[in-house]
Amino acid sequence: MERHFDQELEDLKGQLLLMGGRSEAIVQKSVEALRRRDAALAREVFDDDKAIDRLEIAIDERCVGLLALHQPLAGDLRFITAALKISNDLERVGDHGVNIAGSALRLAALPELKPLVDIPRMTQMASGMLRDALDAFVRRDAATARRLCRRDDEVDDVNRQLFRELVSYMIEDPATITRAMELILVARNLERVADLATNIAEEVVFIAEARIIKHHAEDEASGVTVDDDDFGRA
Repeated sequence: MERHFDQELEDLKGQLLLMGGRSEAIVQKSVEALRRRDAALAREVFDDDKAIDRLEIAIDERCVGLLALHQPLAGDLRFITAALKISNDLERVGDHGVNIAGSALRLAALPELKPLVDIPRMTQMASGMLRDALDAFVRRDAATARRLCRRDDEVDDVNRQLFRELVSYMIEDPATITRAMELILVARNLERVADLATNIAEEVVFIAEARIIKHHAEDEASGVTVDDDDFGRA
């Protein structure tokens, strides 16, 4: 029975990694559609998102089944409850990919405002954070997860820099407002992907150390430690 439960946890981990890979891919594809001004590629993102939604439902059902059938304790219980949150974060990553694809569709028929430099850079940064958060999740690596939380500030800095640049375009030429606003929305969605990767990193720390660092990830002294008695002991 114990070996069966361990295999169930491994299967759950595999589903989350599959969902994570697809969530990262959908963001990459949507930005590629924007870069290439490819409406057909952008439309593919909407179908890709449906597959991510189905995975979220499957993961939720598996987590509920594990909680009901096995009544896990301590670390296993933290893992399953964190998996529920992570699957929701990954589903939201897919939604941000859809939002970017929508902007790509609207911009495909309009003249290019400016060469895309900061947006591909933000994509690389946010995707890297997501990939590293999932890798930390697999290894239950709290140290890597903490470092990843601090990388979110770098994405925020690029987002603010791009926002200022695009506002200057709009001030100088009101005819650019529609295109500049779409790019601002794209950047905002990428910034949110980085935020969601940070959420996952925070869950990794919770799984590994029973420590809550949400809302103050860089101030470990204020982290809240959860007593395993609250989760039962194995």
